[in-house]
Amino acid sequence: QVLLAESGGGLVQAGASLRLSCTTSGRTFSGYTVAWFRQAPGRAREFVGRRWPSGGTYYADSIKGQFTISMDNAQSVVFLQIESLKPEDTAVYYCAARIGFGGGTSTSDYDYWGQGTQVTVSS
Repeated sequence: QVLLAESGGGLVQAGASLRLSCTTSGRTFSGYTVAWFRQAPGRAREFVGRRWPSGGTYYADSIKGQFTISMDNAQSVVFLQIESLKPEDTAVYYCAARIGFGGGTSTSDYDYWGQGTQVTVSS
């Protein structure tokens, strides 16, 4: 069982930046594809981006340039850096993981999920 936990969300003003963290208990992210999704009220969960085990990243076209996924040197934390936050970025942000490559943009591509962290952007 892979347990994921997100942190770093909060209430911020438009234009601010945030860095969200995703950690896993008792193991590292070595060999995992880790993705970030978000879900705004009343909307479906939306793919944000993913990081392959090789370190390569891929982002949804709608958010390119605003979001950056990275990992710490110990491979124990995956970050989602968000710049220039807008009210429409308000959502619960989730990290998800699967072993190996192959994770796509669908929620069904990932086997493990965190509980999410709320990001609220005020105008």
